[in-house]
Amino acid sequence: MKITVIGTGFIGSTLGEALSAAGHQLTYGSRHAGDLGDLVRTSTVAPVGEAMRGADVIILALPGAAVGDLTAEYGEALAGRLVIDATNQMGADVANARALLPSSVRYARAFNTLGGENMADPEFAEGRADMFFSSPEGDRPTVESVIQGVGLRPVYVGEEQEGLIDCLFRLWIALAIKQGRGRRLALRLLEG
Repeated sequence: MKITVIGTGFIGSTLGEALSAAGHQLTYGSRHAGDLGDLVRTSTVAPVGEAMRGADVIILALPGAAVGDLTAEYGEALAGRLVIDATNQMGADVANARALLPSSVRYARAFNTLGGENMADPEFAEGRADMFFSSPEGDRPTVESVIQGVGLRPVYVGEEQEGLIDCLFRLWIALAIKQGRGRRLALRLLEG
């Protein structure tokens, strides 16, 4: 699958390296494509507009506050595309960036409910960490494949359930950060 990750920070590079290692064709989109040196070792880095061309999936892994500027510049290129929103707008009433994107995107919400350390190493003594996600039903298999490519177990919550996924983000922050349990914390769905 051709995947573009917009953002080359900790989350973007962690997701990109895992997806590349899983055999996906990975391209990073960056405003500073020529200045990254060895930061991104396993994939192509290109200017944002070029990186999005031909991608089956676009993952947003940039600061949540930057999504509005991205849409202002590349909104037409995002229209109608499958976009996985991994951003979090810390301290905002709404953590996701859906309202900042063109209304025609096929919007999925994932990769925002765990610290990046857990995406880099998703194995715990009890098994793989779960990644709860929301997406259009028709895009569910694709998003599941992307999540599995990172080594996480996908748990589908339903269509247009990004608000519920954001509650899991707030729960993770409350447990890992505010209670001081540490960032090596993940959520799992147990079924009997």
